[in-house]
Amino acid sequence: MNATLGPAVVTIDAASGAEEQLELDPARLAAGSPMPEQFVRNAYTDNSGRFFAGIWRSSVGAWRVSYTENELCVLTAGRIRITDDHGRQWTYGPGDSFVMPAGFTGLWEVLEPAQKFYAIYEPPAS
Repeated sequence: MNATLGPAVVTIDAASGAEEQLELDPARLAAGSPMPEQFVRNAYTDNSGRFFAGIWRSSVGAWRVSYTENELCVLTAGRIRITDDHGRQWTYGPGDSFVMPAGFTGLWEVLEPAQKFYAIYEPPAS
């Protein structure tokens, strides 16, 4: 940050940040699911280390999720299905936006290779 100019706007695109491969814990995989290849390109982290934004992508697969963070997702490619522990389901495709609230637990399924923009806020531990 230039102290004279103040903070600059951060662009989030395929050239933002460095892409990193994620390693999913095999214990979280749904029965019969292939191990998905996942990548993240974090473009922004605030000074508190609690807010993040970037691009995530994944091949087909299904795994258990347990959210401690609040995440805004904007799907830009592919199709996903989310099922909570009560059996409710939501299916999303390109252009769909949704929020994964802290405390959500369930199954995240990538039905066809997917990509999303994300903005994550990790609240302080209570």
